[in-house]
Amino acid sequence: MSGKKMTSIKILLVEDSLTQALKLQHILEGNGFSVTTAQNGAEGLEKVHQSSPDIIVTDIMMPIMDGYELCSKIKGDPILRHIPVILLTTLSDVEDILKGLKCGADNFITKPYEESHLISRIEYILANQKLRQGVSSDIAIEVAFGGQRYLLTSARIQILDLLIASFETAVRKNRELEEANQKLRAAVQTIDTLRDLIPICCHCKKIRNDRGYWQQLEVYFEEHSLAEFTHGICPDCVQTHYPTTLQGGGHSTRGNPDALPADPNPKSSD
Repeated sequence: MSGKKMTSIKILLVEDSLTQALKLQHILEGNGFSVTTAQNGAEGLEKVHQSSPDIIVTDIMMPIMDGYELCSKIKGDPILRHIPVILLTTLSDVEDILKGLKCGADNFITKPYEESHLISRIEYILANQKLRQGVSSDIAIEVAFGGQRYLLTSARIQILDLLIASFETAVRKNRELEEANQKLRAAVQTIDTLRDLIPICCHCKKIRNDRGYWQQLEVYFEEHSLAEFTHGICPDCVQTHYPTTLQGGGHSTRGNPDALPADPNPKSSD
């Protein structure tokens, strides 16, 4: 669908969060849509009556009137019911889908959303809009779930759209989960490498990495762990290298907060 055609498409965005509303408006207008905003369902319904939009994108959790109620009122009005309604939702429960079907929603967009996914979902609605015109639901279906009963009167095309949207969301979430698992496996593998024998020079204490190069000890561990090094000086080195800073030849750490007491039982080296 060309940008020239999109400029004639009017979208009503109903979102109580100013930050989210501005973000969505920027994305939609950047893709050529004409956008009007409302801060809650009641204001959104008023604007629908004032100027019938081509699509309504609405958040669910809002004050005064939430997205489900707004959608129900639009789909219950013979004059407005042809307008597609897209719900912005986390889609964290099956109940979200049932509530969407109950109020007659046409599609879901899950939070957080990617711009490409958002635009493709809107283009899908527009491309199939003619199929929805004249389609009605003469049969109501009652569904029981989680101790609640839902009377579903959505047309079959709307039910199909919601099922496709739910499936796409599941596939996307599964892909994100697999990517997170791959990162976790890589992190575990990095940790495991620190359990193996690590070649270390007995003189300069450099470590040979897995590429065969010798590195300073602190550089090696910063690359293979989340640890960060800070430099101090132990009491033994103070006595050896800076004897004039000691008073009475003892191991005083006064004035040197980074100095630590020497290990009373040092391990002998081979």
